Amino acid sequence: MWLVILAAALWGTDGLLRVPLVSDLEPSTIVFAEHAIICVLVLPWLPGAVRAFTTAPRRVQLAILAIGIGASAVATTLFTAAFALGDPVTPLVLQKLQPVIAIAGAAVLLGERVTARFPFFLVPTLIGAWLLTFADPLGIALSQAQAALLAIGAATLWAGGTVLGRYAATAMATQHVTMLRFLFGLIASFLIVLTLGDPLVPAAADLPGLVLLALIPGLLGLLLYYRGLAGTAASRATLGELAFPLTAALIGVTLLDGSLDGSQWIGFVVLLTSVTLLALHERRARTPAIITGPLQPATSR
Repeated sequence: MWLVILAAALWGTDGLLRVPLVSDLEPSTIVFAEHAIICVLVLPWLPGAVRAFTTAPRRVQLAILAIGIGASAVATTLFTAAFALGDPVTPLVLQKLQPVIAIAGAAVLLGERVTARFPFFLVPTLIGAWLLTFADPLGIALSQAQAALLAIGAATLWAGGTVLGRYAATAMATQHVTMLRFLFGLIASFLIVLTLGDPLVPAAADLPGLVLLALIPGLLGLLLYYRGLAGTAASRATLGELAFPLTAALIGVTLLDGSLDGSQWIGFVVLLTSVTLLALHERRARTPAIITGPLQPATSR
């Protein structure tokens, strides 16, 4: 789980690198470029990844496709677009919703059972997310709602990626899952760029930032993440991923000129407290909110 936490902390640097690019490039162009850069860097893994994919069970293949298209291309595009509409903090901190979504998904897809105690953590988490998102919780501007919905959409797809990634990471080597994620993500992001009519090629001046974005929170973060995920239940791993919004919020407030108003700080505290209490409860309680079965290779499912 420590590898998952370290990977999520690297993802927290994403905003520091992505926000400056949003002012120069379209979100779809940024996402396509970072996928292309990573695919070039890991191209030697392609033959082995293709062999692993073609011999994997059908359910694992579908999981890989969903990760590449949904959790990689579409989610990252939504997340990047949220920066263009909102402040640099809220889209990052709203990713704290991922544990709630991922735990529910793990219950459905991986048989990790949710008990009657789970709503006691779910309700305050949703309230905290609402307060955090809007400076005036009862007076919502259209641009705020759009940015929040985009960020929540990304959180939902990334949470699904956690569940499906846990499923796939026990059937394939880390580098193969990583290669296939970005390969299918590249194809999907290419189609998104064409559909939106955005530029495919970024300006030369933006290439250094794109390379850093692809290397640090992208490639390095995902390699550590899938290595850790192979030995960690999805509902546990998603708690480790909270290092992402915590690191990101700290960077957003200190380095990106972001700010939170009074009710938003209350929402942040409520959200942080409820998810932290869930983590502590699962570690210490005799009857947990999530009951996980033994880890099994995806090939046995």
